[in-house]
Amino acid sequence: MLVARLDKTPFEVDIHALSPDGRGVARLAGDVTMLVAGALPGERVLATRTGRRRGVHEARTVEVLQAAADRVTPRCGHFGTCGGCALQHLDGSSQILAKQAVLLDHLRDAAGIVPPRLLEPLVDAAWGYRRKGRLSVRRVEKKGKTLVGFRETDPRFVAEIHHCHTVIPEVGTKVAALAELVDSLHARSDIPQIEFIAGDATAQFNGVALVIRHMAPLSTDDQASLVAFGQQHGFAIFLQPGGVDSVHPLWPPDPALSFRMPQWNLEFAFRPLDFIQVNAGLNERMIQLAMDLLDVQPGDRVLDLFCGLGNFTLPLARRVREVVGVEGDAGLVERARDNAQRNGIDNARFHAADLSLDLSGQPWMEQRFDKLLLDPPRSGAAFVLEHLPLDQFQRIVYVSCHPASLARDTALLAARGWKLQVAGVMDMFPQTAHVESIAMFEKA
Repeated sequence: MLVARLDKTPFEVDIHALSPDGRGVARLAGDVTMLVAGALPGERVLATRTGRRRGVHEARTVEVLQAAADRVTPRCGHFGTCGGCALQHLDGSSQILAKQAVLLDHLRDAAGIVPPRLLEPLVDAAWGYRRKGRLSVRRVEKKGKTLVGFRETDPRFVAEIHHCHTVIPEVGTKVAALAELVDSLHARSDIPQIEFIAGDATAQFNGVALVIRHMAPLSTDDQASLVAFGQQHGFAIFLQPGGVDSVHPLWPPDPALSFRMPQWNLEFAFRPLDFIQVNAGLNERMIQLAMDLLDVQPGDRVLDLFCGLGNFTLPLARRVREVVGVEGDAGLVERARDNAQRNGIDNARFHAADLSLDLSGQPWMEQRFDKLLLDPPRSGAAFVLEHLPLDQFQRIVYVSCHPASLARDTALLAARGWKLQVAGVMDMFPQTAHVESIAMFEKA
């Protein structure tokens, strides 16, 4: 069967909107939608077609013929090739307003709801904020080098990055050095990824841990090279020969990973593959906002679902009578308990439970609470909201990393007699199209 060759002849097009993934939206003849990478609303660009997916035409910007007023020069020379960022060409204040529009569109379209009150967008550092992430690694024999970076906009390829401006400087300025390190190893073709995570600096290292995933055993020489690199740059080095449970330290022998939240006099210990919020400054502001929206009182009992390491649970414990955290990952629950003990907290209880399965028989389901906090994954909290006795709560605060699931769950809560009172966006991932949001509900 003959396949029509894609016509890549450049053409001019007007952009009228921004898609949720950060591409410009254009309308072609016949009411055809086209998504144009690198284009902004109000612009006229010269573009070339790159493909078609699910009936939507795709293109990339070749030249900006008429620029939008809020277009800025991207800080990173890899922008447009690297898939790590989608919005560096858009002014920061316009970025967060675009994300706010995405949230409001989802609430209107999926739930038919407009928040009575819109929160001022919550923002913090726009650059050098990312303290956790995964770098892809690929040995490219045709280029005679090893590439380390995020995936390109075409995810089949790894972007050749020399400096990442969104990652914390301790790591972002060392990407090229990491590539040189891996390229010098005998096992360079057997290392598919390097994960990084950062806490507070210690006397041993600068607080950053690198987890080297390797598909074959590392030679003594390779391990020595990794140790030398860690010592030179102040990184703790972990090896991961298999699954998550195989992660173990190479250097130092027993690195202590932790970060402090001075506002609540807390210290969190964590493991190198644990989930922590990527933007430390925004995270602390988000916790305070959640507390304010919950209107926590000294006599309250609070239920914190999808609690992880206790990111919200332990600060809440400083303010309320008792807080109960529930999380599906038993390892995170164990470390949350340890962190409560580490910080002298005796009014926080933790339970391990899969919140997408039958919750009958769970001891915390039989207890009474005053407030509910939810911080679910992208899939949202539909199942637990359908089965949880909601009448006991005075307020519900929902922290969301995916506006579509928040909108769906808002409709579910509305059907159960709860009204959305306030909502807003939080810029956890500046320069990207990721939308983090928060909403507060009260009984209708």
